[in-house]
Amino acid sequence: MGFSSNYVYEVADSLEYLRTIPDNSIKLIITSPPYNLGKSYETKVGIESYLKAQEGIIAELIRVLRDDGSLCWQVGNFVDHGEVFPLDIYYYNIFKRFGLKLRNRVIWHFGHGLHAKLRFSGRYETVLWFTKSDKYTFNLDDVRIPAKYPGKRHFKGDKVGQLSGNPKGKNPEDVWEIMASELDCGMMDIPNVKSNHPEKTEHPCQYPIELVERFVLALTNEGDIVLDPFAGVGTTIVAAIKHNRESIGVDKEERYVAIGERRIQDLLNGRLRMREIGTKVYQPKPTDKVAQYPEEWLINSADHKTADSKADE
Repeated sequence: MGFSSNYVYEVADSLEYLRTIPDNSIKLIITSPPYNLGKSYETKVGIESYLKAQEGIIAELIRVLRDDGSLCWQVGNFVDHGEVFPLDIYYYNIFKRFGLKLRNRVIWHFGHGLHAKLRFSGRYETVLWFTKSDKYTFNLDDVRIPAKYPGKRHFKGDKVGQLSGNPKGKNPEDVWEIMASELDCGMMDIPNVKSNHPEKTEHPCQYPIELVERFVLALTNEGDIVLDPFAGVGTTIVAAIKHNRESIGVDKEERYVAIGERRIQDLLNGRLRMREIGTKVYQPKPTDKVAQYPEEWLINSADHKTADSKADE
């Protein structure tokens, strides 16, 4: 497979670097900004101060975005003293003030993550897809997924008896979920990057290449420029290069840029470990020990039932 290697990847402050980019020059901006969670690379501040700082960066992003371009903002939740603040809701108002139009709020659901004790464990993040105008690229055929019922036919009307689906597959919809497989459930199958993921690096909030690829394929054409102002370990750049797009990435953490550079070189040399689009998520067999109900729990459950029965007597 041949890859385009036309990219820029810098260690710099996002806002300062953005000011050097010409107006109306970027086709797709896709990023996952710091969530203000107090990670090693960020300083936790109040939600209002955090959003105000991000607003200045967003203003520059909109300036450099092409009139036919798209902006994808991937976020989770800000948590303060156990209270959840859904960042996409806060960000929506900021983007609307700048005149952008929301095309989709994509829910990325994954099956693994940190376990909560005082609330339900979080298992999703969102991607807000905005456009600058009503004229934008949308290559649906490039991201279609297998239909669950490809042989389904119209049962009434002028097209009765004719096939009702598209031979290239179905629209992936706006929930990208982790289930058995795309073929079985008709949903995008994208796990988050945890310890056993082939793309895992030391970055604590790394998102998968596959997630970015969907947007790159759908919202750009070959040769277009893709920008990530919080590039981290270069996932967006890898996805753009893989599909013959030009790319620009910037991150203030030198160690992450160094990791990203190695990943890019591994991609170009055919050595990068990554999860290809459509790969099935591993499903444990009933005979796998960790998939079986533990014997200790069976014993405890039996003791508990015995105690309940005696209490009823």
